[in-house]
Amino acid sequence: MREHWRTEKFIEIHTPKLMGSASESGAELFKVDYFDGDAYLAQSPQFYKQMAMAAGFGRVFEIGPVFRANPSFTSRHDTEFTSVDVEISWIDSHEDVMAFEERWLAHVLSVVEATHGKEIFETFKTEVTVPDTPFPRMTLEEAKDLLRAHDHEPPGPGDDLDPPSERELSAIVKRTLGSEFVFVTDYPTTVRPFYHMRHPDRPDLTRSFDLLWRGIELTTGAQREHRYEQLLSQAREKDVETASIGYYLDFFRYGAPPHGGFGFGLTRLLMQMLGQDNVREVTFLYRGPNRLSP
Repeated sequence: MREHWRTEKFIEIHTPKLMGSASESGAELFKVDYFDGDAYLAQSPQFYKQMAMAAGFGRVFEIGPVFRANPSFTSRHDTEFTSVDVEISWIDSHEDVMAFEERWLAHVLSVVEATHGKEIFETFKTEVTVPDTPFPRMTLEEAKDLLRAHDHEPPGPGDDLDPPSERELSAIVKRTLGSEFVFVTDYPTTVRPFYHMRHPDRPDLTRSFDLLWRGIELTTGAQREHRYEQLLSQAREKDVETASIGYYLDFFRYGAPPHGGFGFGLTRLLMQMLGQDNVREVTFLYRGPNRLSP
């Protein structure tokens, strides 16, 4: 991953893991005592990598721990994991972010296959497949129409795809288009955070995407809203307490470049690449709602 980032002139950053307010949704925060007040364990470096865009860093990446107070007991959730994050300035739309991610992932998987493919097959009995680019793309509504056409009823209007729908969609794309990857784009504002940019002709839809790989959501990304007044309006519309994120909003007060990026948990990528059924199988010491030891 770093090899490709450096080739494309990215800067590696290291952001704080103690924060004074939420970077995503306040529902998944771990609160900790911090001297005379409270702090929160970072659930994402989102705000900080956008700060780097406003500061003129241009292209940044980070590989670091994040913490999610998510009580889910599933094969793909953990409460502490290594997050891989990317942010890019001077984009025209979320299409630029997707174009970067697919060529980056293709490079990563090709190097892993050439370097470790034999050992991975011997140990895990699975082959590392190097994908062709570009990956298929479809809007969320097109994805739901495709599922219905194959006798699978997806969640209703305004809702994200549920795990069974993600698995079925991936199977259909693999069968009909020959790709293990598919970008699903243009999610409604109801299921996306306030800082995702909206389509000018469809303000109910965001310039966002999920990348599905072998049946699960691998990454979430978007073009961010960089215009101060619009960002403030969207935060208020989503009932976000703007006073607590004033420092974040200030990044954009005097102008910021159009930018976007994506992030994902490294354990999900490893789980899918190695053909495992649970993130616990690819984690040195797993952390979940009932697991704090050793």
